[in-house]
Amino acid sequence: MKIGELAQLSGLSASRIRFYEAQGLIRQVERQANGYRRYPLQALQTLEIIQCAQQAGFSLEELKRLLPDVTTGAFKRDELMAGLERKVEQIEVMQQHLAQSKAKLLRVIEDIQARPEGIACEANAERVLASLKH
Repeated sequence: MKIGELAQLSGLSASRIRFYEAQGLIRQVERQANGYRRYPLQALQTLEIIQCAQQAGFSLEELKRLLPDVTTGAFKRDELMAGLERKVEQIEVMQQHLAQSKAKLLRVIEDIQARPEGIACEANAERVLASLKH
């Protein structure tokens, strides 16, 4: 299929597909005599994997190591599993960090709302900022 059809089926722009190709993520491209790219149906599956993996937080470099082997078309199971498990660990660390950040922000909101009666806004801001340093 031509790049326009692949773009339509994948929901990606032709320039994005060419970018992935230039990055070595799409390797099954055949050039016709007129210079047009010809993509096999497998390229659509590869694009779906790329999109899903990027949504999960994989970088393009990480993706290169997880995609099927260029010559055999087979996934490297051990490498794939290690990469997926590593990403899950990274997500868990990120979740922990986000939970701590959320808790801190909620405390700031509480501190701001608990402004003692009669205290000016500027003084309350100083009070809240001072509590953050502890």
